[in-house]
Amino acid sequence: MSNAVSALNGAAWADGIATVTEAPMQGMITLRGPLSDAKLKKAATTVAGVDMPGAGQAHVADDRGLCWMSPDELLVLCPYDTVAANIETVQSHLGDLHSLCVDVSDARAVFDLSGPHAREVLAKLVPVDMAQGQFTPGMFRRTRMAQVPAAFWMHDSDTICIVCFRSQAQYVFDLLVTAAQPGSAVQIF
Repeated sequence: MSNAVSALNGAAWADGIATVTEAPMQGMITLRGPLSDAKLKKAATTVAGVDMPGAGQAHVADDRGLCWMSPDELLVLCPYDTVAANIETVQSHLGDLHSLCVDVSDARAVFDLSGPHAREVLAKLVPVDMAQGQFTPGMFRRTRMAQVPAAFWMHDSDTICIVCFRSQAQYVFDLLVTAAQPGSAVQIF
């Protein structure tokens, strides 16, 4: 059996106004169905170990969490090596509920953008108001980053977690590095 590796083999860059780091392999499950259904809520919260998020929210603790993707979709985060068992757990809770539960771990790449200018770096690339009072830890956005789809949330006021398609990992890494070049701070936030 082969060993799973991240898209960019743990790439990191820290020579500018923010640090860009590819996160270790993250277990990710797409869960689609009626988010208000008690069975689905129980399945999601049991596996993730966090409360159900509201619209536009992410409840994340370490490598576990729930991210609201759309009115009928959650991104369930769990340790990479527990995805198969967690899918079985989810499916056992769902029973015959019309739903979809799929492992998307290897189709995604995850980056951490950190430092006091992290908001500013991301604001250069996404159509989201990143001001401190407008985007806060616990909020979640699914949008475009330059030319590609991406999703992100804040772990804390200086750390943003970004998820993109694995096939676009190098492009996203390069975008973040370019936006974080030394001397590129515009001091907007």
